[in-house]
Amino acid sequence: MKTKIVILISLICLISCKESNKIERDNEPPIYGVESQDEEMNAAILKANETLEHFNEGLKNPRAESQALKVQFSNSSGIEHMWVGDVVFKNGKYSGILNNDPEYVKEYRSGDQIEVDPSKISDWMYIENGKLYGGYTIKVLRNRMSEEERKQFDEESGMQID
Repeated sequence: MKTKIVILISLICLISCKESNKIERDNEPPIYGVESQDEEMNAAILKANETLEHFNEGLKNPRAESQALKVQFSNSSGIEHMWVGDVVFKNGKYSGILNNDPEYVKEYRSGDQIEVDPSKISDWMYIENGKLYGGYTIKVLRNRMSEEERKQFDEESGMQID
């Protein structure tokens, strides 16, 4: 699952993001900046939070796979939104495994067990029968691609995205 999510996000970034916002890293997917005033992205984050109960359904669904939460991490060096996979919902709390090494928030490492503060969730996703559910921030980035880029992304990700 970790590999599928990292590949998915890397593909989106490689295809859709401007070079000026790109930070290359060894053995990690690149990081791309999104402005905090990006209305479309902020609307996607709001939608993800408003529909979080659908993610809970995906956690219970035996046909669903690649369940993950995108979570905001911050410190005095900056803010990063990273995917947490292998998500479990127990006693009213989410936890999972951080899928990549952060660039700014160095207190964490890929593979760390993370307890998720629900107020820091910026997206959720799972895949069922090849179709992406949730993934609202992914959809924003995909919609910004040219038709050719979208086609390439869809072929490489192997997912159906509405």
